[in-house]
Amino acid sequence: MKKNIYSILRGKFLVSDDSFKNWKIIIFISFLAIIMIASSHTADQKVYEIARLKNEVKELRSAFVDGRGKLMRMKKESHIEKEMKKKGIEISENPPIKIIVKSQN
Repeated sequence: MKKNIYSILRGKFLVSDDSFKNWKIIIFISFLAIIMIASSHTADQKVYEIARLKNEVKELRSAFVDGRGKLMRMKKESHIEKEMKKKGIEISENPPIKIIVKSQN
């Protein structure tokens, strides 16, 4: 048992005569490890991209709600009246009169 552990620690299984089969397995496992690491990095990048896009959606949604609120305030009659007073235009005190034109046919 002790002899086997020392031979593994010294790397005799890599330099012995039948070590070619050991090298194949080691290279295969190394290749799988590299693929696993690359896959994990790709997944991490996608998670970060999703988080960034979620934050961007939140910001755009809040900007949309803010813009819609501004539009609603600007459409109010009182706001329009204030803006027109600044330009010297006031609301008429007389209601509009409907003009009816009769055709001569």
